Amino acid sequence: MLLNRRHFLSQTASGLSSIALTQLLTREGLMAAAPIRPEINPANPNAARKPHREPKAKNVLMIFCSGAVSHMDTFDYKPDLIKYHGQPMPGGEKLITFQGEQGELTKSPWEFKPCGKCGKMVSDLVPHLGALADDMCFIHSLTGKTNTHGPGENFMSTGNTLDAYPSMGSWMTYALGTENETLPAYVAIPDPRGAPQSAGNFWGSGYLPAAFQGTDFNTANPVRNLARPAAFTPEKDKATRDFLARMNRHHMEKYPGDSELAARISSYELAARMQLSVPEVSDISTEPAHILKLYGADAAGNPVQDLKAAYAKNCILARRLIEKGVRFVQLFNGAYQTGGEGVSNWDGHKVLAEQYAKHGVVMDQPTAALLADMKQRGLLKDTLVVWCTEFGRMPTFQKGASGRDHNPNGFTAWLAGAGVKPGMSYGATDEFGYKAVDKVATVYDFHATILDILGLDHERLTYYHNGFERRLTDVHGHVIRDILA
Repeated sequence: MLLNRRHFLSQTASGLSSIALTQLLTREGLMAAAPIRPEINPANPNAARKPHREPKAKNVLMIFCSGAVSHMDTFDYKPDLIKYHGQPMPGGEKLITFQGEQGELTKSPWEFKPCGKCGKMVSDLVPHLGALADDMCFIHSLTGKTNTHGPGENFMSTGNTLDAYPSMGSWMTYALGTENETLPAYVAIPDPRGAPQSAGNFWGSGYLPAAFQGTDFNTANPVRNLARPAAFTPEKDKATRDFLARMNRHHMEKYPGDSELAARISSYELAARMQLSVPEVSDISTEPAHILKLYGADAAGNPVQDLKAAYAKNCILARRLIEKGVRFVQLFNGAYQTGGEGVSNWDGHKVLAEQYAKHGVVMDQPTAALLADMKQRGLLKDTLVVWCTEFGRMPTFQKGASGRDHNPNGFTAWLAGAGVKPGMSYGATDEFGYKAVDKVATVYDFHATILDILGLDHERLTYYHNGFERRLTDVHGHVIRDILA
């Protein structure tokens, strides 16, 4: 016999006891909370959805600086680097990092000064951002999992060092959708020099439905294949779209359960609406002269100033998208390394002072103007601004060079706007900036905190994939509650 009476009764008894144990553990709060998967309407996948609890922010603007910005040369003041300049780092005399052996401790080429009422010490490399220190919440104790740019960019964007995982913006649009029906829920704005090294991984949807991937465009490179062909009049174009809408309706009535068809129709309808909305939002020629000057979009005269103006225009585009209610906007400063080391991004291995002097000019004024402009327009009441990079850099110069090597052991990010305490610094690296030592935070904690500000429980927001309940924070992460307003 496959099953006798005694075996049946024993299995039943153990099964019932397991059910009872599960109920007791759940009642005592000892069982993991049930996953929360948003209900997606295939015919309108980006329809607005409610968060898990009352949110402090509705939108996110993420500013990512590609190439790993040195925290010791921007926002993480280390007076001991001045005191011990030119000496070996204690315990690090034979330290080998990403590109090889390390030289001596090296102070920042820029002076640090107290900024704002909070007295935050910020480098002269970024004076415009320093002037806004009272609006920022600095996290000085972030740690990563890799010292390689591509995996580091992946980790900051997706919570995984490997390719093909959903980006942070995709998770947010999957969870919340958008209240704007004429623009994408998620927009990525590449740097004027090009896309970052991880490129589409930054705004890709991974294993999430394709509807939640970002749409990438900037002021110089509009959305591709959006314009109406010159041979078609507006009247003929509208008549064609109306005809397609009728055909699609009839087809959906014939196959009401075909979710892939519904999703495809929805994407085409959004593309049609974008023909009007994207050119309008991308046209910054309507901005007044004083706004262009505030951002530095009128800068000119040499390649650095031209690049600053191009990046400034992207910053204005980011503000306009947030104004229109785009859920997640990802703005890039720096691109994949082209044209030689240190030219396209913040990867300063050889001559850091010379390289960063250019990158600081490009990034500082436009980014600060973006934050200040959003504040005066009241946009920070509902928007969380995130500034980050893939990892930090060493407090030493590389042996035989005048630049800093990669360092995932401690680095800085800052937040501003809805949901965070302004004028605050959280955590710390050691006296030289080499390693996070106080209130150490992981990228998983960083992601969990951002989701929490949006009213999302990072442990319960999941997507079932290949037998697993996947999450942005994997099986890790704790909300950094000390920084929450």
